[in-house]
Amino acid sequence: MKEWDSFDKITKGKGVWLIDSKGNKLLDAVGSMWCNVWGHSNPELIKTITNQSKKLQHSSMFNLTNEPAEELAKRLVKISPGMHKVFYSDNGSSAMEISIKIALQYWKNIGEKKKTEIATIENGYHGDTFGAMSVGFVPEFFGKFKKQLFSTIQFPVPNKYRLPKNYSLNDYQNQCLEKIEKRFSKNNNIAAFVMESGAQMAGGVIIFPKSFQKKIRQLCKKYDILFVLDEIATGFGRLGSMIQYEEQKSTPDIVAFGKMLTGGYLTMAATLTNKKVYDSFSGEFNEWKHLFHGHTFTGNPIAAAVANENLKMYQKNNLINKIQKTSKIFTNFYKEISEMDIVGDIRHKGMLMGIELISDKLKKTPINPKKSINKIFFEEGKNQGIYLRTLGNIVMLVPPLVISEKELNLLLNKTIKTIKNATPQII
Repeated sequence: MKEWDSFDKITKGKGVWLIDSKGNKLLDAVGSMWCNVWGHSNPELIKTITNQSKKLQHSSMFNLTNEPAEELAKRLVKISPGMHKVFYSDNGSSAMEISIKIALQYWKNIGEKKKTEIATIENGYHGDTFGAMSVGFVPEFFGKFKKQLFSTIQFPVPNKYRLPKNYSLNDYQNQCLEKIEKRFSKNNNIAAFVMESGAQMAGGVIIFPKSFQKKIRQLCKKYDILFVLDEIATGFGRLGSMIQYEEQKSTPDIVAFGKMLTGGYLTMAATLTNKKVYDSFSGEFNEWKHLFHGHTFTGNPIAAAVANENLKMYQKNNLINKIQKTSKIFTNFYKEISEMDIVGDIRHKGMLMGIELISDKLKKTPINPKKSINKIFFEEGKNQGIYLRTLGNIVMLVPPLVISEKELNLLLNKTIKTIKNATPQII
């Protein structure tokens, strides 16, 4: 914390650019923490927020409902194969807490009291609240709270850059899946398997092998375990598809959405379940099957209205096809980036790139400087006119989804200059 004695004040945003109080422009390579879709100051989203704020700002969903929230629920179910009902919250961590509670209570509701354990994969990330930390344990972030977290069953994840000696990616993926099945076959107490959909984000930008997620889904079905997916950061186009689990051919029982749900303009999240799970909560009052969970701003009509407009704009602007085309620009820079001595690996899918920094290419030793890499890259990025944020030794590029080919080329060229300028400070 002592490294950060002052902060630049952002006063406005326009398109993919942030503008500070001194008039300096920064290309937003972080997408306002991975949530921005259409860039800043989009007139259609602003108009929607303004219009809804004149009619109904907030109304509780305890015993009541509102039209924007109803419309959004129908729209989310329509675009999410296999899903049946929606439970709203106001941030991704909460959406995952709700997912976990639903998964655990489901078994109690159907009279199966032994299924109380949660399985997950190592180094996943699902948020910063205690339940989310438990199922998404990143040691560097949460190690100080380990004794307070509930225990989970963790399995290794195949990472093509860091494979055991003499293993191919396919060999190691099969070994990981064999470990999962072996445990599933011997343990009848597992209630749910929880994982990010398509890739691990904060855990190091680990892109899953093509069939990994699908095969875990098949194992969950075989051994009667609920499959819970976190698409908060990976859904809605970030990895190049609208619903990532649809691309992965791995329909869950429960899925959480957030971040880009409102285009990044207001805070909102949603937990969706299939009919089987939803029906287990439908009972008479004295059966006590209902979910005791709620938020003050659940189903906020302004957030729901802007989410509806955001999702309409995806279709109207054919955004997913645009992302798939624009994201090919990343591949043009693979060679130049990978040839830098400090770069060990590049991981990319859709509008996401992770660049792993190392101190030794042969040993693949992660860079470990005395000063914060985040601070160094922020300052050097700022000198180049881009807003960068690293996670550990990973430089992450997560721009607004609408970024143009020209702007993405500019971002990647400036990122390369930033890495080169930062290198003497961190080696």
